[in-house]
Amino acid sequence: MRSSTAGLALVFDCGATNLRVMAMDAGGNVVAAKAFPNSTTEDPFWKGGRIWDLEQLWQKFCAASKEVMAQIKGQPIVGLSVTTFGVDGTFVNEQGQALYPVISWQCPRLSAYMEGIHRYMPVSELYRISGVYPHAFNTIAKMAWFKEERPDVLAKAHRFLFLPSLFLHKLGGAPVNDTTMLGTSMMGDLRHRQPSEAIFKAMGLPVALFGEVAEPGARIGAVCPQATRACGIPEGTALYLSGHDTQFALWGSGAEPGQPVLSSGTWEILMVRSKSFSAGEQDLASGLTTEADALPGLYNIGQNWLGSGVLEWFSRHFYPGMQGDALYQKMMEEAAAVAPGSKGLLVDPSFYNELSQGGGQIKGLRIQTSRGEIYRALLEGLSYRLREGLEQMQQAGGFHPDRIIVVGGGSKNELWNQIRAAVCGLPMQFIGQTETTVLGAAIFVFSGAGIFRQPEEARAQINYSARFVEPDKSLAALYEERYRAYLALKSTPH
Repeated sequence: MRSSTAGLALVFDCGATNLRVMAMDAGGNVVAAKAFPNSTTEDPFWKGGRIWDLEQLWQKFCAASKEVMAQIKGQPIVGLSVTTFGVDGTFVNEQGQALYPVISWQCPRLSAYMEGIHRYMPVSELYRISGVYPHAFNTIAKMAWFKEERPDVLAKAHRFLFLPSLFLHKLGGAPVNDTTMLGTSMMGDLRHRQPSEAIFKAMGLPVALFGEVAEPGARIGAVCPQATRACGIPEGTALYLSGHDTQFALWGSGAEPGQPVLSSGTWEILMVRSKSFSAGEQDLASGLTTEADALPGLYNIGQNWLGSGVLEWFSRHFYPGMQGDALYQKMMEEAAAVAPGSKGLLVDPSFYNELSQGGGQIKGLRIQTSRGEIYRALLEGLSYRLREGLEQMQQAGGFHPDRIIVVGGGSKNELWNQIRAAVCGLPMQFIGQTETTVLGAAIFVFSGAGIFRQPEEARAQINYSARFVEPDKSLAALYEERYRAYLALKSTPH
């Protein structure tokens, strides 16, 4: 294992609720970190619109960076990269100045433009080329808004830069986008990892707006004197591309192709690195989205649904006045006391959201039904949803998993993990690494800097401290029958 004597990678990581700077060594150890809360602000040019205040985010990055630099006390830095959530960015002029605030993926103005995107190109064709599910927040919806509401901005635009590239440009890097952010936009040709000329033509936009698109690990410049004064990072520190946080969390989890990763939080996000994908009508109907893997030649097939958000809804209504560890312990005790199958209770946990307009269902309620039985049925229903999503992804990607890697807050729920394993018939794997996004980006810094010959070699140095929850085979027949009943319940009109 390489230690911090190889130098440190700095990662600027911008999430929807927190923004942080972290220094990581080549063994995957966090050496220093500083975080600040993050949130959108109102668009000063569009009432009710939500934006990311680029200057405000930059000042937070600068403050966090100075704190991290003080913590590492002069240890050598091999390079720096930036990761953020997908889809968001803005237009800049030839001097790199933003021409409009960064419209947030949370902005309500986008829904109407995504609903009308078929006016430019049929949704099925957009999906076939880009692989991306037509979420309201996709970059293409922002492009439609600019065309219809602010053509003056487009007339002045030299480039559209995604959020990671905007920050790298402020640090001194060239105005270059990366393939993983392009892969979230619904404007890329997924198979060729480049902007789609067909989609840009349909939108009436020049493909040159996205400029050069490069791969993760590419060096795009060095920290400039102005950034050194602002951030405290030594002038000349190399800048490397990474990009979309989801892709680098997947890479940082240690997943090999065909090994699905479940990020379990308020939302369940299931993704797999696959050598192939499909983007036909059935895949669209299943809500599958496919993005560009951190490495060329691979695709990240994904699907998401409400997870712990469903359980939080339940706890608010069935365990009033309880919270924290006491709430969690009580819920676990009551659910664990219920036999597998939840006494016939069956839940379709499809809450109303953009992927599921039908709403959830609870079948089999009796006057004697307890809250513990409902909670266990919710855990089982979410586990059936996991198996359903996995099977849909297997059909699209042609892979055969031997485990599911589980990360995030939901990975700590032991009962849920046991049910997941039994329902899916696969081991659930848990890893010691918690900062998988930052780790994934740092790996590309170390390989880009030549500390390792390639990202795979860098990742091989990481000790993931894996542990497993194996499926209880005695429950296979029961959960097979209950899973079929769940599928039938979902397909029943209500």
